[in-house]
Amino acid sequence: MKKVIDGKVYNTETAELVLEWSNGRPISDFKHRSKDLYKTKKGNWFIYHVGGAMTDMSVSVGSNSWSGSSDIEPISERNALRFLESHDGAEEAEKYFADQIEEA
Repeated sequence: MKKVIDGKVYNTETAELVLEWSNGRPISDFKHRSKDLYKTKKGNWFIYHVGGAMTDMSVSVGSNSWSGSSDIEPISERNALRFLESHDGAEEAEKYFADQIEEA
């Protein structure tokens, strides 16, 4: 997916996929939800969201009908680290944010 936001192009085809997260339901399930974290070549972070008709990604498609959708959300470096912390991305957090984390 490719989207221009505030004059910047975010493209899942050219950015580096850092972490994939899914709720485990198949993509055909109305309750499927996934969030993939990407880093652009210029160092910007974004999440590619995909969700079914019974998720926060649902969109109206006519008279009382709903469908799933996808979208791109730019996020800050700080929120990228928080995403990794909350989505089992310990290895990725150590790789991309080694200067911001320390041994407990």
